[in-house]
Amino acid sequence: MAYSYISTQVESRVDTPEKRIFDFLFALVVTAFVLSWIIPLLALLIKLESRGPVFFKQLRTGKNGKPFYCLKLRSMRLSNDADSRQASRGDSRITRIGAFIRKTSIDELPQFINVLRGDMSVVGPRPHMLLHTDNYAQVIEHFMVRHTVTPGITGWAQVKGYRGETKEVQAMANRVEADLWYIQNWSLFLDIQIVSLTIYQALIGSENAF
Repeated sequence: MAYSYISTQVESRVDTPEKRIFDFLFALVVTAFVLSWIIPLLALLIKLESRGPVFFKQLRTGKNGKPFYCLKLRSMRLSNDADSRQASRGDSRITRIGAFIRKTSIDELPQFINVLRGDMSVVGPRPHMLLHTDNYAQVIEHFMVRHTVTPGITGWAQVKGYRGETKEVQAMANRVEADLWYIQNWSLFLDIQIVSLTIYQALIGSENAF
């Protein structure tokens, strides 16, 4: 019963009409002025380097636990373990162009299409592959509370440095703690602050982006 109360309060506080309007307009601008030219260019480079589709899509856990296909530019060679194995530093599956677009987070840009569809928000808890949701929900308290709001392209956890591979449960616990802080303290100004920090970190590079 307590979980239902938390869920209701979270949804009403975070997923507001103002946030959705901000998401839609921001995603529309990025799609029109960035994706319109960068996707064709990178699509050519990706296809020239390795076989396979330009886009990588993976089922991830969305709001209220509903799965959706999260879009990315493909940065790895085709493999059978994409839905169970995280990318790691020095991962042999990562292509040369893939290393660049992952380091600069350009591989995440197609997720603005997810935002336009309503599957994602510009800012929110990052969605994880279904296997991670199943596993971590069993060992981290309040893990599923982060799924009561729309997942984001970037989030408070990411700008605080909690991104990349989670080799230990504590690494994911730190990320969840940051996600819950964001949910409890959400404001439109905070979203704008996180977007600004994300752009800054993409420009200077992050040691956890690989």
